[in-house]
Amino acid sequence: MGALRSAVLVPLFEEEGRAWVVLTRRAQHLRSHKGEVAFPGGRQDDGESLMDAALREAREEIALDTQLVEIVGELDHLATVSSNSSIVPYVGVLPSRPIRLEPNPAEVEAILMVTLEELLDDEVFRTELWQWQPGAPVGAEAEGTERPIHFFDLYGDTIWGATARMLVNLLSIVTGVPHPG
Repeated sequence: MGALRSAVLVPLFEEEGRAWVVLTRRAQHLRSHKGEVAFPGGRQDDGESLMDAALREAREEIALDTQLVEIVGELDHLATVSSNSSIVPYVGVLPSRPIRLEPNPAEVEAILMVTLEELLDDEVFRTELWQWQPGAPVGAEAEGTERPIHFFDLYGDTIWGATARMLVNLLSIVTGVPHPG
C-alpha cells in the first residue's frame, strides 16, 4: 500500500520587523500524534490538489482566512514512517498577524505563534543522533544507521519529528545555512 498523500501550510507573517510562524498543538483526544505541535494540515481529499488540501485544513483547523494567504513555495517533501504519509509543506505568507484564528476543538488544542528568531536560539534548538533500523519503531534502540532528530523546546512543548524537520528546512532557507541531515 502506498503512502497517504498529505499537505501542510506553513503560515508566516511579519510584525515589527520580526518573522513569525503559526503552529498548532493537536488535541489530546486524537488517535495519533495527540498533543504534538504541528502545522495545520492533513490528508488530501479525492479530486483535490495538495495545495488546496493544505489551505482547506488551515481553514478547518484554525479558521485561517486562506484568501489572505500568498503561497510562495514549498519546503522539501518528506515521508513519515509512523503514519505512512507523504507530506508536501506549502509556505504561505500572510499580510499581517492573523487576528481571528480559532482552534477547532475536534482537532486543535491551541494555536501557537513563534518568531523565527526564537526558533534559532541555541537554548531552543537541539539535535540528537538516534539509532534507526528499517522496520523498527522510531526511537527504538536498534543497531542500524544514526539519524539526526531535531527538537525545538518552546512554551513547555517539544516540537520534533516531521514538524521539526520542516522547521529546520525553513530556517536553513531563511538563513542561508545548510541544515544538518
